Parts: sequence; structure tokens; C-alpha cells
Amino acid sequence: MEVVNPATGERIDTYEEAGEAAVERTLADAQRAFEAWRERPLAEREELIASAAEVLRENQREYAELMTTEMGKPITQAESEIEKCAWVCDHYAEHAHAYLEADHHPSPPGTEVKTAYEPLGVVLAVMPWNFPFWQVFRFLAPYLTAGNVGVLKHASNVPGCAEAIEDVLRKAGYPEGVFQSLLAPSDLVDDVIADDRVRAATVTGSGPAGRAVASAAGDELKKTVLELGGSDPFVVLDDADLPDAAETGAWARNLNGGQSCIAAKRFVVHTDVYDDFLGRFVDEVEALTVGDPMDEDTEVGPQARQGLLDDLHEQVQASVDAGATVVTGGEPMDREGAYYPPTVLTDVPEGCPADAEELFGPVAAVYEVGDEDAAVERANDTEFGLGASVWTEDRDRGERVARRIDAGCVYVNQLTKSDPRVPFGGVKQSGYGRELSEAGMKEFVNRKTVWIE
Repeated sequence: MEVVNPATGERIDTYEEAGEAAVERTLADAQRAFEAWRERPLAEREELIASAAEVLRENQREYAELMTTEMGKPITQAESEIEKCAWVCDHYAEHAHAYLEADHHPSPPGTEVKTAYEPLGVVLAVMPWNFPFWQVFRFLAPYLTAGNVGVLKHASNVPGCAEAIEDVLRKAGYPEGVFQSLLAPSDLVDDVIADDRVRAATVTGSGPAGRAVASAAGDELKKTVLELGGSDPFVVLDDADLPDAAETGAWARNLNGGQSCIAAKRFVVHTDVYDDFLGRFVDEVEALTVGDPMDEDTEVGPQARQGLLDDLHEQVQASVDAGATVVTGGEPMDREGAYYPPTVLTDVPEGCPADAEELFGPVAAVYEVGDEDAAVERANDTEFGLGASVWTEDRDRGERVARRIDAGCVYVNQLTKSDPRVPFGGVKQSGYGRELSEAGMKEFVNRKTVWIE
């Protein structure tokens, strides 16, 4: 695996891919570790995940710089990502006991009936590059604390992040084998899933990656959780606070270089405020600082790989060829590195890439609609259903519209985001299952009924 700095195009490191022998050692170590880890008192597992939060905070800058170097995330956003990882560790350190407490049920006199929540075993996690620490901690904090053990197959362009995360847990005091990074090529994933020692799999990534893992796991009757792509609508109604909506919308589209499954991608705007919102939105987008991701003032860095930039520009060009209008941006930047400018498209034709596909970069498609019903129809006119955002001064109206949108989460007067305290996940082609909160912690447990006579 060769790691290339997307801001400069320079090769920064090389890692050796794991072969079949390394896979066997990893799974054997994981299974051995699980037998002891599952018996470890929950209180001790809570203490260990709290220690992981301390390690993250103590080494925040180091880990942030690693992320920025490997995939181009602006350094201030990388530091925020490490803090968020520490937060999710804190959350499960505090709440795991309550989440995993047995549920008691009505039963005949003299009996006790309850549901106990017990770990499944080895969980394979196939994770993406866009939030290379957060996506991993989002699964490991609840699943490891519940008593499972984890094997991470990370994206090939962030192997340093994968090994750093393994080192975080080692420094926190986790036993060997409880969490391991496996730098294996994608063609070995099916074999890992088929192995009897692996009991479940979780995927964050593209639709094709999710389908491949779900299919392999389905053949083996193994549980999966999929968090896949999104084409999140950002609905601006006629009574919205336009300055706030425009400012937040520009950030919601361009955070992390637009490389986020829950980024606002389709801006659906009521005709009565369309022109005003569009002008404000374009001003906010053009004011974003694009530059060296190691610079504290940079808000938008490079795309994570040159190939990703090329794919994005092909989608933009195909949309323009179909009739879309470029209001700002629209061409790769004339500078060293994989830089694409924050871009706004209007007059987006139905069925073109900007309308029908996920644009995984800093490109916003803006639509004009005549009324609330048309806004909901447009918001739901997608194969995806991950997140959505609705903007209105009327909170009751916001909730009413939110309930009509087909998505796993809808935020009113706020950008779509993940939060350890609430369930996160999608519907339709955005996947199934939930991460975070109590719901996420219980995805990979055996809900065992225990009847005591």
C-alpha cells in the first residue's frame, strides 16, 4: 500500500499488505482474546474505553496531522475529529451499564424472566477513508465495550490511521487481540467473512462495498450493519432564516472537502426565497478558504485522491452537458494537489449525475420548488435515505415536514450530523441498522431470553 499526500501528490509511506497467513493469525488471536474479554467485568471494559479517550486527547495533534497527511482533511477539522472520538469513548464509559442492563418481563409467580445482552464474538469492520478515526471509533467504542472483539479492514489510503488506532487501544491498556488492524486487500474480505470465527460485520462506505459484504455475510447467515452513501436534501422553506440557512448550508456541503455521506448535497429551495437564498449561499461558498490542509485557516483542503477528483469532475461535466448551470467553481483548481473548488450547480436536469447520483465532493445542486409538498417530493426523489435538513422559523412545521422525509435522521434548523447520544443510520440504498446510542450498542449482541423457574 503506497500512501500519497493528496495536497502535494508526494508518496509519504509504503505499507505491506496482509496475506492469507496474516489473516489466519489475526483471526486466531481475535478468537482467543474474545474468550477472555467476554468474561471481563463490564466496569473494567468501561474503564478501558475511558482510558482510550485520554490517550486520544493526549495525542490529539499527532493523530490529526496523520489524518491530514494521509487524506487531506484540514488540520482544525482533524483535531475536531479526534475530540469527537474521545467523546464517543466517554459516552460509552458512562452509559454502557445502563444500555446493557437486563430487561425484565412479566412472568408467572415464582419465576424470573429477563433478556440478557451478551456479545457475539469477532466483528469485522470495513471502514472508509473520509473520517478515518471517527468511523472506526463509532463502532469500536460500543462493540468492544459490549464484550465483542474487533478486526478492522481500513481503506487502503489510510493505513497509518489504522495502525495508530490499534496503538491507541494498546496504550489505553486493552489486551492483545481485542482490537486489531488488518491491512488486507479487498479480495480477502469474503474469506474473512466466511470464517467461522467471525460472527458479524459492519460496513461504512459505498453502496457496492456494502452490497458485497452484505451478500457474503448473508450466505453465512451473519449479522451486518451497513452505513452507506447519501444524497441528503437541505430543504429551505419560505419562512426560513436565510442568513443562517445559507451559512450553515455552505458548511454542511463543504465540510471535509464535501467528502461525507451525510453532507448536504441537494438544496431544495422554496420559490419565494430562491433568489435571495441562492445569492447568500453562493457568497458563503465563495468565501470559504481553500488551501494547504496543514494551515489553521484552511476550510477546504484537497480531495483525498486524484482519482476521486477525476470521478467528481466527470459527474459535474456530465451534469453540465445535460443542461446544469455552473454558478461558481466547476473546474479542478490550477495548483499542485487534488484540489476541487466549492461548486454550485443550478438548473439541474432530472437524471443527470448531480441529480441521481451521490457527488462525493464539494459540489452542491440547487433546486427551485413551488411549495412545501413539492419540496418534500423533491427531497424524497432519490434512491438514498440517510439524512436530511429542514429550515423554517416554525418548529411545528419543521417537525411535520421532517416526518414526511424518507431518511434515517432529519434535523430541523441544523445540519445533519452523527452524535453518540442518538441512533445513526439510513434507509433505502443508504443501508440498514443503527450505530451509536443504546440502539447501536445492541446491534451486535445476543438478546438472550433467560427464564428462571
